[in-house]
Amino acid sequence: MHFSVLLKSMAGITLALTLAVPAQADDEFTAPLTALANGDIKAFASDPALVAAILAQNAVTASYDQAKIDALDAQWKAEVGAASKPLIDATLGNVASQYLKGVQDAAAGKYTEIFAMDAKGLNVAQSTLTSDYWQGDEDKFTKSFGAGADAVNLGDVEQDESTQVFQSQVSVPISDPATGAVIGAITVGVDVSAL
Repeated sequence: MHFSVLLKSMAGITLALTLAVPAQADDEFTAPLTALANGDIKAFASDPALVAAILAQNAVTASYDQAKIDALDAQWKAEVGAASKPLIDATLGNVASQYLKGVQDAAAGKYTEIFAMDAKGLNVAQSTLTSDYWQGDEDKFTKSFGAGADAVNLGDVEQDESTQVFQSQVSVPISDPATGAVIGAITVGVDVSAL
């Protein structure tokens, strides 16, 4: 009994030490994360309900200026700890968010979070609560949405403070199947120990 506990502990230490060196960790996980992005992630990101939700939100947010985006982001951040959460509840309660939650649940721990963004970088749908509403100034958005339909952005492998899981945020653009135009992006937190 004690031997198996020791082995599990040593395996955890080995993973932690391996991931403590970013260049090695990135090199080790680049190929499997890229394959996951181009396979499973792009497949579930093309779901018609998710595409429809992004297109609908794009129609609403197309005229938003930076002041409006900043106000929505501030509202979201204020709602995170508040009793009343109209913006958060509307986002987490929509059909596309329920779809992403189902994808995360079915992945049995491989995915730690999933969120989709519109053409402005604003959250459209998410499987779990994010700390902010606007991702438009972050690499996960600019290096996926802003880099064309075939882009893949792999975030550094980092330990998530809340879950203690070593993960990478994998981001890809989402295109409208009718036109081929990039309409948004999706970011998936991937537990690298599940690869």
